[in-house]
Amino acid sequence: MKQNFTVRQGALDGVETFLNVARHRSFRRAAAALGVTTSAVSQTIRLLEARVGAALLTRTTRSVGLTEAGKRFLERAAPAFEELVAAAEAARDLGQRPAGLLRLAVPRAVVPLLLEPQIASFCQAYPEIEVEIAASEEMVDLAAHGFDAGIRLGQFISPDMVAIRLTPPFPFAVVASPDYLDRHPPPQRIDDLRGHACLRIRRSNGSIGSWSFMEDGKAVEAIVSGPLVAHDYPTLLGAAIQGLGLAQVPAPITQAPIADGRLLEVLSSFAVSTPGVFLYHPGRRQVLPKLRAFIEHVRHQG
Repeated sequence: MKQNFTVRQGALDGVETFLNVARHRSFRRAAAALGVTTSAVSQTIRLLEARVGAALLTRTTRSVGLTEAGKRFLERAAPAFEELVAAAEAARDLGQRPAGLLRLAVPRAVVPLLLEPQIASFCQAYPEIEVEIAASEEMVDLAAHGFDAGIRLGQFISPDMVAIRLTPPFPFAVVASPDYLDRHPPPQRIDDLRGHACLRIRRSNGSIGSWSFMEDGKAVEAIVSGPLVAHDYPTLLGAAIQGLGLAQVPAPITQAPIADGRLLEVLSSFAVSTPGVFLYHPGRRQVLPKLRAFIEHVRHQG
């Protein structure tokens, strides 16, 4: 059953004043508690009663009481108002200190590259923040899906997002296993890729990505083919390590397998550079402390 949360404009006006009068049984004492004049309290109550359509209070020169309508109003309004106050305090608390649930949308390749080395120290430094990482290659709508921020390569971030650099620019590297290159002559030029098994990535929009290079100062797009299409770079990297073919992936994730001899880089003189990895979020207003703390932690620990 669909609930209707529509509230008439001004429906909450005067509720706090009424609750104070009902509590103190006095317009004067209610006015003192609220820091306003007695006449202001009286006027607010009159407007509230007119809006409700029933008298809520009985007034004599000596006392203030509740009508039957006022008693019913008090029974429902008092706990609801307390919940509103508690909700405001909870929201204010999250706006003043690093706490709460921090939800991040990140590509799988970013998890070992940026997050794994730092997430433990961040959680230890901020025990009141609970971190949720959604590893996906999809370009999700952060606001619609309840994420505080995302992390992506700079070229894939919408210009209407607030972007914070997390890494310097880096190249895309073409790599293959020594075993594959023993069986296939290493490519020397971009055109040589036609004779190779090239492992490709499918973008979040459904298209299969071409390979990008720089040749003689100009951008070159190479349409390649091969036995595997994957949705993320770690899968392509793993397939290249297993000798399935060539893969073009972000250079930072190739450093360890190149260092230990599992991969070799080819066509390095034609490598194209990417702007780097950025954290992005939609809010141009004040950033909540939990997200600000994460940004500063990643920047300083990176």
